[in-house]
Amino acid sequence: MNENDVKYITVLGSGQMGHQIAMLCALGGYETIVQDVRESELTTAESKLQSIMEKWVAKGKLSEDQKEAAFKRLRFSLSLEDSVKNADLVIEAVTEKLDVKRDVFQKLEQFAPPHAIFATNSSTIVNSLLADVTNRPEKVVNMHFFYPPLVMDCVEVVMSEQTLEETAQIALDVCKKINRTGVLIKKEISGFVANRILGALQKEAVALYEAGIADFKEIDIICRKALHHPIGPFELMDLSGLDVAYFVMDQRYRETADPTDKPFACLVEKVEKGELGRKTGKGWYEYNQSVKN
Repeated sequence: MNENDVKYITVLGSGQMGHQIAMLCALGGYETIVQDVRESELTTAESKLQSIMEKWVAKGKLSEDQKEAAFKRLRFSLSLEDSVKNADLVIEAVTEKLDVKRDVFQKLEQFAPPHAIFATNSSTIVNSLLADVTNRPEKVVNMHFFYPPLVMDCVEVVMSEQTLEETAQIALDVCKKINRTGVLIKKEISGFVANRILGALQKEAVALYEAGIADFKEIDIICRKALHHPIGPFELMDLSGLDVAYFVMDQRYRETADPTDKPFACLVEKVEKGELGRKTGKGWYEYNQSVKN
């Protein structure tokens, strides 16, 4: 199997990552299905994508014909079985919880064709923790897109010891076709490269905040002004979702049992309050409705 054999891609999960990954695939020429268990999520996803693509057309980034062609290649479905029965590549983008992802991969093994590659968009969970519930560990790989996928030009393609070079190469070739820079990582480690570096930054930023050294707004200003970061660590947590940051830290802690990997107390408090960042209108910062949407 090679990149030319990939014609049908299914993206599982239509949330903030999944629907944009699916749009990238459709824009790249692939027949694409985005699947979710909730019809309301699919309706919201389609509406958001129409809005984004209309803005692209208005800005000249895309022609009206290109937009229409992409949407003709993109379908929305509630049925997992129907969505993956013809898939050459499945990209899982469900919630960042190991047990949920393992359940999804078990079901994929039942319904997807034997040749299909299974990729997980997990931002921290290595694919070998999912591959063992399938009969094709050599065809399982990480394809970690960054938020928002329609903007961020990077995908970490991560191999386990069982992932075939052929599988990884196909993932890299797909990245190229959807106009994204794929970077191959041949050795598994929780969090991969970007999130390990980002995690170290966030850990130090929160430690400074909790110790009363500086307010979170001041820390963000210093990172932007002195370090030339485009966005501060607290602003970035709000953008990605504080629940996502919590799930990533909780998964790392479960794997390492290292107390320093335990989710921050202030983060836990905000998640328990439902203050998840931009998507809820409040996280570290408060957002008006226009920013939230």
